[in-house]
Amino acid sequence: MLNLPPSTKIFLCSESVDMRKSFDALSGLIETHFGQNPLCGHLFVFFSKQRDRMKILFWDIDGFVLYYKRLEGGTFSWAEDLVSEKTPEILASDFALVLAGINPADGKRQKRYKRLPETSLV
Repeated sequence: MLNLPPSTKIFLCSESVDMRKSFDALSGLIETHFGQNPLCGHLFVFFSKQRDRMKILFWDIDGFVLYYKRLEGGTFSWAEDLVSEKTPEILASDFALVLAGINPADGKRQKRYKRLPETSLV
């Protein structure tokens, strides 16, 4: 769970990104794709081509933080459904829906993996 102050902005990259990219390559994308300073403290979200993986990069007090999420089943809502190239920013409430598997554009839940409860053999 991410707890964000209200002043934090969230930017979604509308293009798929190679998930092998790490801190330096993603911070370069922040400058070229968003025209933002990677050290600004805002969250920058990148998706894989298959939309089953997501990376979030942001600058903390003393260094970059990189969150990486891989879905075991299903996909994330596609960024083009959520933002335009002119305004790649998304509301924190809409981003929470994306993380929960709901597309804020249409309110439909994306298909996701669900682990069955384990049964004990006692």
